[in-house]
This record gives sequence, C-alpha cells and structure tokens, in this order.
Amino acid sequence: MCGVVGLFLKNRVLEPELGVLTAGMLTVLTDRGPDSAGFALYSAGLPGHLKFTLRGPKHYDFSALAAAFGVACRLHDDHAVFPVPENQEADFRAALANHPEITIVASGARMELFKGTGLPEDVSRRFGLQTMSGSHAIGHTRMATESAVTTQGAHPFSTGPDQCLVHNGSLSNHNDVRRTLIREHISFETQNDSEVAAGYLSWKLRSGAKLDEALTSALGVLDGFYTFVVGTESGFGVLRDPVACKPAVMAETDDYVAFGSEYRALVDLPGISNAHLFEPEPAKVYFWEHSV
Repeated sequence: MCGVVGLFLKNRVLEPELGVLTAGMLTVLTDRGPDSAGFALYSAGLPGHLKFTLRGPKHYDFSALAAAFGVACRLHDDHAVFPVPENQEADFRAALANHPEITIVASGARMELFKGTGLPEDVSRRFGLQTMSGSHAIGHTRMATESAVTTQGAHPFSTGPDQCLVHNGSLSNHNDVRRTLIREHISFETQNDSEVAAGYLSWKLRSGAKLDEALTSALGVLDGFYTFVVGTESGFGVLRDPVACKPAVMAETDDYVAFGSEYRALVDLPGISNAHLFEPEPAKVYFWEHSV
C-alpha cells in the first residue's frame, strides 16, 4: 500500500509554502499509510557547512553535543539538525561514535530528513513541517507489510549525502543486491528492501552517474514492483517498474512539479486546475533539476 508524495518548486516565490503544501499532501494519504511517516526537505544551507539530522531518545538533551562543537543545533522533537563545518565532519562523526543512543538520520549540504511512527498529520506536526521552507521535498506514509512498525523502518531512506528515496512496492532481489553493495562499502541500518534501492542509487551517484542515469541503471538491477521518488541536492526523480501496477499521478505547471500516489494528494496545490496531469509511464525516468 503506502503513500508517496513529492513536490519540486520551479518558482522560488513558493518556497515559504513548501512545508505547508507537503504536509497537506501527506495527510491526505493517511489511509494508505497510517503506521509511520517521514519527509525530506531541501532548504538553504550554510556555506562551508554540512547539515546532520540526528535522532535521539525522547527528550534527549542535544545541547552538550552542540556546545562541544560550538554550533547552535535546531531541535525538532526527538530529531535535531546540526550545522557542522565541513572540515570538522570526521571529528563530528567520531564524536557520535561515542554516543550509541544517537542515530545519524541523514547528512548533506541542504537536506534535512525527519521520520517517526504514528499518523502522517501527527508526524508532520511533531517535526514542524508546516513551518519549513525550501526548494523541493519528498514524503511517505507507510503501511507496514513485511517488517515491524519502527522509526528506523520508516521512509525516506538516506544512504548518501543529500540523497534519499521513498518507495511504494516490494523488491524481490534486495538481499542479493544488498550483499553486492556491502562489498562496495555501502552501509545499511535496516533489512528493509527500500533501503537497498536507496543504496544502489547512492552507489551509482558516487560513481559519477547523474540521477537520471542512476535511475535508468536501476531498471536492469532491481526486480519487483516499485514506484520510486528520489531527492538529491539539486534534483527530483521518479521511476516506476516496467509493469507499473502501483498507482501514480503527476502534475506540472510553470511553478512546480508534483507527484502523488493518488490525485487526491494534489488537489489542494495552487493552480492544480490548470496543471498538466499525467500518469508516469512504466520504466521511464522522469527527472527535474535546479542549478546548484
């Protein structure tokens, strides 16, 4: 089941509304995924810094860690965003190794990633999605079918800097692909098949492929039923498997490109009545990108 959404803004005037619009799209798809939800949002970064999104136990005090690195972290419920100077990345990761209670959810120049168990509306509210701005975002509502309902198992999955993926479907060969990727030094936090898809794309991107090239390559490697929506620092991509049995609809205007598992996720977007609506074709890569 699961619900997938994505919103890529062409018009920067709309950037302050990105969080509100994304939250609305997620909430509409609650019945497709009431178990957990998550989203990744790309906003302005601080030159010379990386953003680390961390997760800790409920009411965890991140202030001591922030003070040690001389930064001001931003709290979002049990997540926190740390702007870390690029030249201190290795030291920061080493420091986190001494705090096994803290999980690195994601890192990158622009991406912030939040996820948790519960209804999509509640998850969005806990993290303050409605107040966030940025250039593009992807989100997911999960109905667990093959693994437990946990924050770790919620989407999006991030396996590389500024890279994440949400997925509706099921991969049949994820164990084989995972073993191959581990040999290529891609690490995984879960046994979830969707994380394997994210890892495969990270590996291809790390090897120099563009996002559209990585998605095209995935068609010959990943078996199963899937609709992927993928985010990078500058881009937004969509891919359905060759059978394309999972629902998907897209809308494009002069101001944005939007994706939803169902049209009802798009109905409240500005200008939707005049949008070009279409169903993404099977085994065809759709890709948009901002200049960075």
